Amino acid sequence: MDLLWPGFLVVLGFIPIAIAAYVWRLRRKQPSTLRFSSLTLIHQALPPSSRWRRHLPFALFLSALASLIVAAARPVTVVSVPGGQATIILALDVSRSMCSTDIPPNRLEAAKASALSFIQRQRSSTQIGIVAFARTAELIQAPTSDVELLQDAIESLVVGRRTAIGSAILRGLDAIAELDPNVAPSFRERSATLAPTPVPEGAYAPAVIVLLTDGANNDGAWPPDAAQQAADRGIRVYTIGFGTESGSEFLPFCGERFAENDPFSGGQFFGGGGGGGGGGGFRRGIDEETLKLIADKTGGEYYAPTSADELNQVFRDLPTYLITKHETTEVSVVFAAAGAILTALAVVLALRWQPLP
Repeated sequence: MDLLWPGFLVVLGFIPIAIAAYVWRLRRKQPSTLRFSSLTLIHQALPPSSRWRRHLPFALFLSALASLIVAAARPVTVVSVPGGQATIILALDVSRSMCSTDIPPNRLEAAKASALSFIQRQRSSTQIGIVAFARTAELIQAPTSDVELLQDAIESLVVGRRTAIGSAILRGLDAIAELDPNVAPSFRERSATLAPTPVPEGAYAPAVIVLLTDGANNDGAWPPDAAQQAADRGIRVYTIGFGTESGSEFLPFCGERFAENDPFSGGQFFGGGGGGGGGGGFRRGIDEETLKLIADKTGGEYYAPTSADELNQVFRDLPTYLITKHETTEVSVVFAAAGAILTALAVVLALRWQPLP
């Protein structure tokens, strides 16, 4: 539970003062005295519950005061409600290293097959968008429930140079923001004026980003910064590091031809993924630390499949079948009502047990 106006809790400091004043008043009070021949007569005359009856109304009054002070601080809680319409952004790495053949026929084709199977299993109310990233990140298909459009987008993927993981997250955020007015678009420059108010901890939007890569970020936005922007908007990012430990030779191109028509090109050839080896070999080179950080920061999860079957299982296990949204609800009325009830009870008991003269 969070508080919108936590400064009001300072008023709770008056409760110890009220207790001290109450004790002081009891000690200052001078009761009239009578002489009795035996203390046994006094114990027999006083009911067993007289002591707690004397102090219970005051204790209830203090509890009521504390509850009203908390209500004034405007407590809020996060509740899960059905998302109604879910949005999933598939961010797929299309760097040249995805042509590696350690996962037959190659990593890109295995990823495309798993993504297509995933798309076909989703509900008709789920909107899926496709982001492809290499040097830059491009939204090649805006979120839609049209399976044919999504299949065409997946099948038309082409490989490019370098790997811009952070940019892929930001492009996914922008695609979600275009559909959901409650999600602010991303920003590239660090500026407090551009940053939206972060959602309460544990609150999530009815949208997720599923990011698949076989390398490490070497271009574009810094991934931890992009992950923080996603976390501030309540967007969970599930990361997938795809590839074997040893890697293997990669094809000169896969999918559509990798050449001058590369949509991610710009400048000289740098290679893809996380690095290369001599003789055409390619090491796995996945920056798992960063991918785990992205998942942890945003409330997602990291997966490390090393085969096509494992990747298919990852897509089946993704918690995207029923996405719930988390709303922030103010619960001040609960504390105010409790305060009112306790106050009324304290007054009733005080008048019943200690009636006015």
